[in-house]
Amino acid sequence: MAYVLQVQITIKPENVERFMPQVLANAAAARKEPGCLHFDVNVDPQDRTQVMLYEVYKDEAAFQEHQKGEAFKKYLAEAVPLLAARERKFWKRAN
Repeated sequence: MAYVLQVQITIKPENVERFMPQVLANAAAARKEPGCLHFDVNVDPQDRTQVMLYEVYKDEAAFQEHQKGEAFKKYLAEAVPLLAARERKFWKRAN
């Protein structure tokens, strides 16, 4: 059963230009991982400080491996501090 992560992000307005390349680099690296089935970075068309990540992994173990990767560690260290808010919600695909 797939393991799904939805992340609601609010970027500090002054950090949008610095944050976006970093989140896109993390997504690109994740898509190359064998356990990552899908990774979308979505931006609110009315408010570019609002971003939603939609990530799908083969299972929870694949997500745990993702968190051990260098790209994710760099994202946590450099991109997350640019945020005003970050809320993660985990799901399991029903099918």
